[in-house]
Amino acid sequence: MALRNSYVLVNSSSKKRLITKQQTIFLTRYHNYTGEFKVFTFLRGVLVLLLAPVLTGLVSIGAIIMVFIFRRSAAEVQILPRTLGRIVAWLSGVSVRMTGAELLAPGQPYIFAANHQSQFDIFALQGYLGCDFRWLLKLELFKIPVFGTAMHLAGYIPVDRAHGRKALKSLDEAARRIAGGTSVAIFPEGTRSPDGKLGQFKAGAIVLAIKAGVPVVPVAIVGTHQILPKGRLLVKPGRVEIRVGAPIATSEYTVKQKQELAERLQGKVAELMARP
Repeated sequence: MALRNSYVLVNSSSKKRLITKQQTIFLTRYHNYTGEFKVFTFLRGVLVLLLAPVLTGLVSIGAIIMVFIFRRSAAEVQILPRTLGRIVAWLSGVSVRMTGAELLAPGQPYIFAANHQSQFDIFALQGYLGCDFRWLLKLELFKIPVFGTAMHLAGYIPVDRAHGRKALKSLDEAARRIAGGTSVAIFPEGTRSPDGKLGQFKAGAIVLAIKAGVPVVPVAIVGTHQILPKGRLLVKPGRVEIRVGAPIATSEYTVKQKQELAERLQGKVAELMARP
């Protein structure tokens, strides 16, 4: 990458030295305007980095115990990932605000389609979306010991993206689950944005919405790129806003019109992101 070969000339104690641009980004991120190293911010980032997987493991074990021992339903288990999202946000010094909840009808299943700026998007949505929903996740994640079992028991929906016929079958099964009353959250871009800008929505995710026949809800997540951009490990305190738009009916679209719906949905998310 170009960053590895880019250098900046720095004066330090009457000595000149070269540092990489990656080091410059790190120094800017964890130093204030006086040049003082922001120790607390750095240590908090390290703490979250270490605790997040531990807390995720504990939540996974808790979900298994709730289902097998206390016979709780998948809907009741959602209190655990919801609490995890809020704890991680609190530890990170991140405040999260949601707008647009009044646009959603209680009891109506939806497909929430959000932009993807950061790994922190997952914690933000889990903790603060305020709806009972499940994640649509790649099948490989369900093979992870304990974690995969917990996701299955919590009602998360696996999708096989690697094999043609199996992929179609898993999408059909996911569509049936959603049509039966399970709301899900997806990232139609397919991957995190490297610069925080909205990427193109993939039509494959939109096919699921059309097959399920439930409304798709545009969701804009604003602020997570500054907190934890792609390629970084340590979070930074900040503010996040989850902006929910008006649901879009999918009943008027066919699978052949998937690109049209994808473009419409992407436009709505872009409008929400640009809103002051």
